[in-house]
Amino acid sequence: MRGFIFIAVIAAAYTASAVPIDQNEPEYVYERFIKFPDGDGIMHDVDLEAEPDHELLNEISRNPANNRYLLYTRRNPTSPQTLVINNANSIRNSNFNRNAPTVVIAHGWLSNQKSNLNPVIRDVYLRKLEANVIIVDWRRLAMSDYVTAVRGVPAVGRGLGQFLAFVNQITGAPFNSMHLVGFSLGAHLVGNAGRELGGRVARVTGLDPAGPLWSYNSNRLNRNDGVYVEAIHTDGGYTVGGLGIGSAVANADFFPNGGISQPGCLTNICNHNRAWELFAATVTYNHLIGNQCSNNLQITLNNCRGPRLHMGNDDLRKFGNGLYRLDTGRRHPF
Repeated sequence: MRGFIFIAVIAAAYTASAVPIDQNEPEYVYERFIKFPDGDGIMHDVDLEAEPDHELLNEISRNPANNRYLLYTRRNPTSPQTLVINNANSIRNSNFNRNAPTVVIAHGWLSNQKSNLNPVIRDVYLRKLEANVIIVDWRRLAMSDYVTAVRGVPAVGRGLGQFLAFVNQITGAPFNSMHLVGFSLGAHLVGNAGRELGGRVARVTGLDPAGPLWSYNSNRLNRNDGVYVEAIHTDGGYTVGGLGIGSAVANADFFPNGGISQPGCLTNICNHNRAWELFAATVTYNHLIGNQCSNNLQITLNNCRGPRLHMGNDDLRKFGNGLYRLDTGRRHPF
């Protein structure tokens, strides 16, 4: 009996400190001073109560088209073509193929087109199929302080949505052939892009959506941003203050290895980046499958026995709902 009580207490304590949360539970409130990584994995001090750069925010709001849109296809797999909103010839004279799926990739804070996730995800797509891979370089805002970047993400996301509407207008490429993929702050950015388009894009995938300043933020990624919205949580947790948001935000929320720490990782940066590494692997292998969980306790105790759903991949007709747990390996392809 004593043994049973001891196990129950340990389980309860672990649950309280580690489980991902859903919309009905209080969300993690970060301390004022935190550290958050750039695209190279270098940690930076962040004051979450800092005064944002209002001049930059006003500029971004007036002209959210400051983004660069860089197109890669099998005809130009490593040398991008720049697509420009409201410049029809930049699209007509490019290798954009209206009959191929379009994948949009958005990086995170203090990052740019050369950040590691961009070429990795680009290459796995182009090795697998004919696709239009568009990397969004939003460094004009992303290189600002974290608080300013968070404030400006909705405007930049709306700009991306307006750009995709222009692509649709010029080429006829349907929204149901578009998949928006964003990492960290970029996850909330693509959510706002999907929202700008009325939730008509086929898929929106958030790769460990950023946590600080997003817990109660109405502009964060949500399930209405696309026909199907998926989130992959790898560094969450509402009392441990992970870099990613710990709460369920999508139609289907995946919590690999519990969603807090990843095999082979000793740091939050490693856990955080594992989201895009896992996603890239699933585009190639489509091998990571989660079981649906009834609640957060099942995620923590790893005893989810519900229906199975593939995590990630490139399926534009995919759909699912709920919380999912799966276990992965330590190394690629996991």
